[in-house]
Amino acid sequence: MQEFYSVEDVAELLGLHVKTVRGYVRDGKLKAVRIGKQYRIARAEVEAFTGGGAAGPSRAEVSAEVSAVVQVDGLGRGDADRLVTAVLAAAGAWSSGESRPLWVQAVRDESRGALRFVVLGPPRRVGDVLGLIDDMTGDMR
Repeated sequence: MQEFYSVEDVAELLGLHVKTVRGYVRDGKLKAVRIGKQYRIARAEVEAFTGGGAAGPSRAEVSAEVSAVVQVDGLGRGDADRLVTAVLAAAGAWSSGESRPLWVQAVRDESRGALRFVVLGPPRRVGDVLGLIDDMTGDMR
């Protein structure tokens, strides 16, 4: 599974100030994906930035990535637990053996009865996750 870092993680790894890392991201010197108000930086991008890996993908390595945030409201705890378990299990199965696996995170806001998924990965696989969420929440209505 591809590993992602927060800006704070990268700052700690490189011994830099968080503002410096954010500046590198904003200037395009360090590639990152913005999810909500936070950046996520792939391990490969950190390695390329520090000279630990290739400077950029070759033509044969060009790939597309999609990020999505899905909020599901009005779920009880049991339904939310079942949905999270199904989505994480499916994402793990779909990522098995893939060179570009899915990254899925689920966050539950008990006070609002909301469940939020953050999904990052190849477009087709992210679409599969979105379809699963749609199918399962449709069955819960």
